[in-house]
Amino acid sequence: MNNSPSLPPLREVIKKHGLTANKALGQNFLLDTQLLSRIAAVPGDLKDARVFEVGPGPGGLTQALLQAGAVVTAVERDERCLPALAELAGHFPGKLDVINEDALRIDLAELFDAPFHIVSNLPYNVGSALLVKWLSSAEWPPAWQSLTLMFQREVADRIVAKEGSGAYGRLSILAQWRCDVKIAMSVHRSAFTPPPKVMSAIVHLTPKAQPEGVDPDILAKLTQSAFSQRRKMLRQSLKSLPGGLDALDHAGIDGARRPETISVDEFVGLARFLTAEA
Repeated sequence: MNNSPSLPPLREVIKKHGLTANKALGQNFLLDTQLLSRIAAVPGDLKDARVFEVGPGPGGLTQALLQAGAVVTAVERDERCLPALAELAGHFPGKLDVINEDALRIDLAELFDAPFHIVSNLPYNVGSALLVKWLSSAEWPPAWQSLTLMFQREVADRIVAKEGSGAYGRLSILAQWRCDVKIAMSVHRSAFTPPPKVMSAIVHLTPKAQPEGVDPDILAKLTQSAFSQRRKMLRQSLKSLPGGLDALDHAGIDGARRPETISVDEFVGLARFLTAEA
């Protein structure tokens, strides 16, 4: 590992460049180098691995990834952070490429021609949207090998929630039908500068084999219909979905059940029937 003793402390970097977290961009800076190293270790050995990072800010996590041996492509929308990232790139020649762009507009297929990992302290205002985008790929398995992502704890709990819990919903199903998911670590609000009002957590997702015969778009429409009125019985929620009630009958699922009691596998079965009927 390259400990890079010449690198200045992150607080000095922030002070030098006059950086403050921009609430409008969902920014919260992580400055604890030990914590950042732990996050960078979640995907496993990153020596010579390609990594995509969203919203590096002053470059704390970026630095940890580079020190772990990764080759990093980072997308940063905030132009104020670019000089600090350029200085960091100077310490790791050829290892860091920074793109000044909105991450939601990035086509990963154009950036990477080989497998890569995504590791990011995601901006809170776009975290869920980016996750949905990465999980909704028409081709599966995806080019990325793993996702290691910081979310607000509430969102993290939704991603890993099991049926029957209050957090279980569309995001749970979207993540779990295609990935193995787990909360890798909790992160206290005090670890950030400035401290947000909520706790956070690192979620780790790895692709698994996609169930055959299921159209991702149909599964998305099914879960949208089911959870649009989560307090209602499933037969009421799916009444407006073409083939929805037939799918319930075919699967032998009691239409009086509520959507949060339907497992991921059961939703996949419903979507498989609807895909075949489409």
